[in-house]
Amino acid sequence: MRWALVKVSLAVTAMVVIAFAIPLGIVIQEMARDRAFSNAERQAAAIGPTLSITTDRDQLERAVASTQAGAAGRMALHIPASDETNGQELEIGARRAAVRDLTTTRDLGRASITEVTGGSALLQPTALSSGKIAVVEVFVPEGEVSNGVTTAWLVLAVVGVGLVVGSVAVADRLGIRMVQPAQRLAGAAHDLGEGKLGARVPEEGPPELRSAAIAFNAMADQVVQLLANERELAADLSHRLRTPLTVLRLNAASLGDGPAADHTRAAVEQLEREVDTIIRTAREAKPQTQAAGPGAGCDVSQVVRERMEFWSALAEDEGRKVRLAGVDRPVRIPVARPELAAALDALLGNVFRHTPEGTAFSVDVHNGDDAVIVLVSDAGPGIADPEAAMARGNSGGRDGSTGLGLDIVRRVAESTGGDVRIGHSVLGGTEVRIWIGLGGRTAARPARRGSRAVRRKRKERSQPLKANH
Repeated sequence: MRWALVKVSLAVTAMVVIAFAIPLGIVIQEMARDRAFSNAERQAAAIGPTLSITTDRDQLERAVASTQAGAAGRMALHIPASDETNGQELEIGARRAAVRDLTTTRDLGRASITEVTGGSALLQPTALSSGKIAVVEVFVPEGEVSNGVTTAWLVLAVVGVGLVVGSVAVADRLGIRMVQPAQRLAGAAHDLGEGKLGARVPEEGPPELRSAAIAFNAMADQVVQLLANERELAADLSHRLRTPLTVLRLNAASLGDGPAADHTRAAVEQLEREVDTIIRTAREAKPQTQAAGPGAGCDVSQVVRERMEFWSALAEDEGRKVRLAGVDRPVRIPVARPELAAALDALLGNVFRHTPEGTAFSVDVHNGDDAVIVLVSDAGPGIADPEAAMARGNSGGRDGSTGLGLDIVRRVAESTGGDVRIGHSVLGGTEVRIWIGLGGRTAARPARRGSRAVRRKRKERSQPLKANH
């Protein structure tokens, strides 16, 4: 497109220059010619009064010498024979025109121009006092006829070339303004087609291409949002299947021996592996969860009570002691209800999956000025390497674990400026502490200074439960 614009501009400008420059040059040439012969006519007319008075040779020679053309030797007088000239034809100056041209001028009685060696001659008839016609010849050199014409043609040529070059440069710049946005748009579309979802186009250039860039960016944002929603839904739904799958696995374990029981347990294990595969696949491309916007949030006490009501039934079947504390009053946090419920289900599901039957667990909610702390503790064997467990939650599952559970919890906490820590609980097993900030990304930091007091309070509340195990 760029070179097409340049070629079109070159062709149009060249045609315009030719259409105007050539006629203008011809006009200038004609003007120079007219100027030269008009000057010759004035020179010839200047000698007319003298011829009408006298034909004396001396006076006529002085009159010719007084003119510019005569002084330059370019004027001649051709006076026919008469009584005043003693019956002889009188000629003053050098004759350049042919005799027949002089005779023709006398016969016609009007001025004429004839070609002579080195230029042209103006033949001007002038009436004498005797009634006869004399001819005044003024020589016009070729250089005087074309005086200034060459310079004019050079000026026109330079102007024409300048116009062509300028138009080509302007067309090239305009072409770049049009081609570059189009190339960026094509490149971004190609990148988006290859899966580079971050490809965007600068919204600049001509109005049409700017509108196309805006539409492309909106489309790309919509595609990214749709893919993010799809992956989020796949990951969350797959992980939510883990909750009833855990119940199903525990029930299958209590079926006893026999082919039917073995087949049921094998089917449950196969289903669990398939769900884990779905979770891993969705998690690999899953974007980071955005922090809750203004007005988003839920009551952590209510969500904890609802999820514990579900898990308590399963805990009762397995003989697990359950304790719940700190949910007697509403506690508002800037986390959406589904995200908090998914985080709690992930932690409680891990308790049932990785601790023996009969292992006690508890959930405590501590409300501070700047943060809310949710503690999920158990009396199981604990985690030998908490840092490795957190790393697995950040980088993906190993040893049969998807790692998505801790990742969901971590993202929920970090979206509020908090974090997640794994330690040893007062029950003897694992304690997962979720710090949820209430005032932005820096809000949760001051609350950490009170962690020891929280742990002491947690220990005192848990003593009766520990005594039972």
